[in-house]
Amino acid sequence: MAEKVYITLGAHGQGKFEDRRSVFIGSAAHVSNEGEAREYVTSVKKKYSDARHNAWAYLMTEGGIARYTDDGEPQGTAGLPILNVIKGSGAFDCAVVVTRYFGGILLGTGGLVHAYGEAAKLAVADAGVVTYREYAVLSFTVSYSDYQRLSSELSRAGAVIDSVDYGEAVTVRAAVLSEAADGFVSRASEVTSGRAKAERLGARFDA
Repeated sequence: MAEKVYITLGAHGQGKFEDRRSVFIGSAAHVSNEGEAREYVTSVKKKYSDARHNAWAYLMTEGGIARYTDDGEPQGTAGLPILNVIKGSGAFDCAVVVTRYFGGILLGTGGLVHAYGEAAKLAVADAGVVTYREYAVLSFTVSYSDYQRLSSELSRAGAVIDSVDYGEAVTVRAAVLSEAADGFVSRASEVTSGRAKAERLGARFDA
């Protein structure tokens, strides 16, 4: 089974780039849906409402939605370079706005593409790109005598222990990488001579 991963931004980020007296401020953030992306863009535009341009782009996992705008800059010189930075990072569900305070000197098409892209890169780098991997959430019910054997296997597998309940038997809730889940369940059965009762509870993404 191929490993399933989800890549996005870890936090809010900001970066600043200057070229010939024009100041470009990049702002980047993780967003959960397109509505949040639009709200984030609006909030940044409000923060820098005195700026000449607030070009932006966002890329969503759901539906592969990708939107951008040049906000008055020549076509293809602002929003698209920002979107290309997002795509180049591998991140989804994130929005980036680059604010420009015009310095009075025209930068030309190439200069604008470079400046907007550079400010976006700085903001994305500051936010940090985080990779989440898919984990299978499992529950094991074992006897106290088998618990130590299971615990050792969980440790070897690098499992994340969510909870351990001690009753008539021991019930362990843990998460292991999804692609290794079937093999781990088989291993748990093997080391407990088939006595471990396993249940798959679902899946989640963890960093």
